[in-house]
Amino acid sequence: MRFDSYHPGINFIFYTAVIAFTIIFRHPVFLAISYAASFAYSVKLNGVKGLIFNLVLLPLMGIWTWFYTSFAHFGVTNIGETAVGNMITLESLIFGAIIGVMGAAVIMWMACVHATVSSDKIVYLFGRVIPKLSLFLSILLRLMPRIKDRARSIGTAQKAIGRGRNQGNPIRRFLNTVRLFSIVITWTLENMVQTSDSMRSRGYALKGRTAFSIYRFDNRDRCFVIALSAAITVVLTGMALDQTKILYDPQIILNPITPLSYVFYAAYAFLSLLPLILQIVGEWRFSRLKKGC
Repeated sequence: MRFDSYHPGINFIFYTAVIAFTIIFRHPVFLAISYAASFAYSVKLNGVKGLIFNLVLLPLMGIWTWFYTSFAHFGVTNIGETAVGNMITLESLIFGAIIGVMGAAVIMWMACVHATVSSDKIVYLFGRVIPKLSLFLSILLRLMPRIKDRARSIGTAQKAIGRGRNQGNPIRRFLNTVRLFSIVITWTLENMVQTSDSMRSRGYALKGRTAFSIYRFDNRDRCFVIALSAAITVVLTGMALDQTKILYDPQIILNPITPLSYVFYAAYAFLSLLPLILQIVGEWRFSRLKKGC
């Protein structure tokens, strides 16, 4: 059972919780769990493209860690110095890596959001509360893939007449690339104007206007909400007991790990891996049913 088949409210609660926890937590164990869960789920949703995208983030994390360590000077454990004589400390190195992992995890979670949250779900969630924002987000999510497809088709047409990005000398290639971007930008602006006129002609922003939706909150969604709420409650309890707190300046100070700490780690892992587990179990049950037939 795919996670995107659940109620949009459940999708919103889950992604809000995991992304917020990923940004707030600086504890290495919680960040490692969030990174591993987002990596696995994004690969499950996007396949090879998701794997390549996630692997590209690894050298970017290393570059960020080096950059942060070179310009942030705090900590008491010196491990070297830069070319200009600034000291490199273990604390700044680890904290820079932590920030890099956090950023990569958030990006991968956003890739999962893009794969599972469609524009009609956004309209359903925010259509009555913030109609203009919901329309903007739905148009934005729909526009990005269309721009990509349009750029590909325009590039193919330009290549057919000898004006492709990889045709000609370097100056000609540069001019062809600029022409391609100009065409894409012009098409995008025209498309936005057409979309605006279309929505106005359909009576958008009139009082009392409603949006059609096919979403119903059933017993399956209720069971998921119970499990999701229980996991979030346990994680929040861990926050209240300072199990997610760690200091990096001037030295690394971590609260003692107790048997209760593993309960909070397990709860956060369960929360982060819940959509992936549901999808794997659903595919396994579907394969069994196919074999039974």
